[in-house]
Amino acid sequence: MRSIKFLLQKEFLQIFRNKGMLPIIFLMPVIQLVVLSFAATYELREVDFHLVDFDHSTASRQLVNKFQATGYFNLQDHSQDVNEGISQMQMNEVRLVLVIPEGFERDLKSGQPVSVQMNIDAVDGSTAGLIQAYGRSIIQDFGSEISVRANQVSNATAPGIAIIPASWYNPNLDYIKYMVPGILVVLVSMIGMFLSGMNIVREREMGTIEQLNVTPLKRYQFIIGKLLPFWIIAMFELAIGLIIAHFGFEIPFVGSVLLLFGIAGIYLLVVQGLGLFISTITNTQQQAMFIAWFLMVVFILMGGLFTPIESMPGWAQQLTVANPIAHFIKIMRMVLLKGAGWAEVQNLVGLLFLMSVVILPAAILRYRKSTG
Repeated sequence: MRSIKFLLQKEFLQIFRNKGMLPIIFLMPVIQLVVLSFAATYELREVDFHLVDFDHSTASRQLVNKFQATGYFNLQDHSQDVNEGISQMQMNEVRLVLVIPEGFERDLKSGQPVSVQMNIDAVDGSTAGLIQAYGRSIIQDFGSEISVRANQVSNATAPGIAIIPASWYNPNLDYIKYMVPGILVVLVSMIGMFLSGMNIVREREMGTIEQLNVTPLKRYQFIIGKLLPFWIIAMFELAIGLIIAHFGFEIPFVGSVLLLFGIAGIYLLVVQGLGLFISTITNTQQQAMFIAWFLMVVFILMGGLFTPIESMPGWAQQLTVANPIAHFIKIMRMVLLKGAGWAEVQNLVGLLFLMSVVILPAAILRYRKSTG
């Protein structure tokens, strides 16, 4: 223990003497958390659209007003020619051309089927999907309101099914509450993987790794001394991030924070083990940085942060079983937003523990081999 204590003192002195690294370790994650939490949103606002109204009725005007009143759409222009709207779409002036047919009000009030055409710029598939979903929802709501008014006038009691949606755990469908836990996982992962991997490579570049190898330090003492400082720093970053998330973004802590920190401790062993393994197969900090960055990009894009895992192809969903970031993002959201306990997350924690049991020994064995 005495050897580990001296090695930890040496590592912390080395970290805090590096004035260039301190802002990267302690300041940049906070800035990234604040900026990315506001920037990473799927919500659309003020989508410009072109209106082609062939009906010129009270109902068509009410529908257009409803489009604008939601805040999602902004009437940019109108005409009596669909091709003019398509031309504006080709010039990126509008993203939607809304076409209301002649006889719209008459057919709507008489209960006849009515078609409203939405021509959407689908170069960006996800944005087009949102425009379609928003537009369809507005039109369906408008159709329901017209039907209710018609029934009230005729005193008819038409049977039907009333749908009352209720969004649990995030009632207002606030994207910040959905994104902040995931972004926090990414930042903690970067601290754990990048710093632990590059630290050992830097020792090799400076030639000090050979000095450490000839000391009486045992291999496990060396590994603990190298991983523990960044494990502590990453846990500290997680605590700061959770405080900002709770008081800055009003993220609820429905579940146990202690449970979350316990799982985070296991998760950090996984990402630090990956960083240590990368350090054993590279000779320079540049090589370690590129490999770590490549892995991080794959893990983040397939981790369910920006794209739901359930919407990925089957083979991609199977690959996410080996993605630690995907599991910890899911755990963070479940514990913070749903109040999940050990019973709900034990299978995901078991996967993380299994990864740590495989990765850490593999990295340690590989380190012994590379240093002879």
